[in-house]
Amino acid sequence: MRELVETARQWLAEGRAGYLARPVTEQGFGPRDPAGAVLVDARGECVGALYRGVFDAELIAEAGAMGAMGAAAGGDSGAGAGGRASGGTARVCEVSVRGAEAEAAKLTCGGQAEVLIQPLAAIPAEWWELLGEGVGVALVTRLNEAADQATSEVVRATDAVRDEAGRRAGELLAVRRPGRDALYGDSGLVLVEAYPSAPYVVIGGGGELAEIIERQALLLGWEAVLVTDREEAARVIEARRDAACVVMLSHDEEFDVPTLRDALAAGVPYVGALGSRRTTARRREGLIGAGVSEARLALVHGPIGLDLGARTPAETALAICAEILGVLGARKAGALRDAEGPLNP
Repeated sequence: MRELVETARQWLAEGRAGYLARPVTEQGFGPRDPAGAVLVDARGECVGALYRGVFDAELIAEAGAMGAMGAAAGGDSGAGAGGRASGGTARVCEVSVRGAEAEAAKLTCGGQAEVLIQPLAAIPAEWWELLGEGVGVALVTRLNEAADQATSEVVRATDAVRDEAGRRAGELLAVRRPGRDALYGDSGLVLVEAYPSAPYVVIGGGGELAEIIERQALLLGWEAVLVTDREEAARVIEARRDAACVVMLSHDEEFDVPTLRDALAAGVPYVGALGSRRTTARRREGLIGAGVSEARLALVHGPIGLDLGARTPAETALAICAEILGVLGARKAGALRDAEGPLNP
């Protein structure tokens, strides 16, 4: 969704009748981008990624039909007060792909979905502004299918919870990974879409492992920065405390203990430290001496990383990033074979 910001702003400035399409419910497809969405217009332009483009033609056709309806009705209504916007036409269309079609699209497997297509003018301008700034934010869209209308509002993590949709938005933002959920109630369908700030990996220390962790983080769509002194680390952690994930590689006592203490005090989502059990014990003693409580000490992942049998720097970087992913997703790492419940909750 964040990659659509500039296009959305441009289309709005041009007055183009564009539409935002994203899934409401999904079954199948295998691994997929939980933030997948497409901007589409009646002229046949698609921007974004949703199921590797296999449904783009259908979405374009739907946008064309909605454009004709909107023109006949006198156009769409724009954003209203209070960060809300409503659209004159909005619809949920069903799409599915099977067998050879899924294989040709290079999807892991076939599937089916309900996709909400909503006028771009019906999305609050604040949504695109906050996404562009990298702020963690959610969009709550209430759909009246009988009237083909949808009303959207922006929800921040700091907003007071007003209803079930707001509560769910807060839960999804707290997981710190993009996610969607469809709620059904007496008032109809409510789509909750959450886009937390991307994890910001603060790597304390340099060297080959630090560089590989940085590359691995970027591959995952995260941000990363290498810091080599306490003052620099403190500034970065304070500026990005909501998304910071601290990975301490340095064994310098003047750097590692104060930085770990600062990270714990800031309440960043993940704090980990590389080192032998002897080094881990030394850091623990230093943190206790610095006044860190036992409860906060328990939040430090050290020795760092999942137990994958890693030996090489690349394997170690994978184990570290995998642990960060699990912690941010509130998941206890284990084999999917041994897990119960949905694979992609």
